[in-house]
Amino acid sequence: MAKKANKTEDKIVAVEEALGKTEQFIESNQKTLSIIIGAIVILILGYFGYNKFIVAPLEKGAQIEMYMAEAYFNQDSLNLALYGDGNYLGFLDIIDEFGSTKSGKLSNYYAGICYLNKGEFEEAINYLKEYSINDRVIAPMALGAIGDAYIELKDYEKGASYYMDAVDEDDNGFTTPTFLMKAGMAYELQQNYNDAISVYERIQNDYKFSYEASNIEKYIARAKGLAK
Repeated sequence: MAKKANKTEDKIVAVEEALGKTEQFIESNQKTLSIIIGAIVILILGYFGYNKFIVAPLEKGAQIEMYMAEAYFNQDSLNLALYGDGNYLGFLDIIDEFGSTKSGKLSNYYAGICYLNKGEFEEAINYLKEYSINDRVIAPMALGAIGDAYIELKDYEKGASYYMDAVDEDDNGFTTPTFLMKAGMAYELQQNYNDAISVYERIQNDYKFSYEASNIEKYIARAKGLAK
């Protein structure tokens, strides 16, 4: 019993000593700690203030301007979507004026698709690469569109690479088999038939209910025949 009591007393003494050292440290560094805590509070308040009084109004303004740009985009009026109509901004000006907002970042995607449809593939790639929102639908579509632009430029290796990046960005039954199919065809254009077979078989095995799987056997058979 005496040993247990001594051990308990030793633990209590150790805790008291540790608390005493902590109090001493706080007393000795009170000014420094106050400055650090004050700086953290200022940063937190600054962050929320920036979002409330700067980012939020910018986002609202960007959304108003973007409404018409999206309307023109949906009508295939690509120049009006890009450059605006004199009353409302186009995607390019939205990027310049509201680039830090979600709408500004999304405008990079729209601008890239506009240029892709206009046949200006280098410009399309530049804007699509600037798209940076982590969206499960648009993010893979942006990567796939970069792949499309490289294919049009006959850079089949980069095209296939971006298609596979689109596959890896979000594995789903909608975009994944589409980009696997495009990657397979890009591999065939490089005469890389083994990789083509691999992605075709992935469609066959993992996405058997997709549209691409409905006639995938003929693509596998063709690639296997060419691989010999």
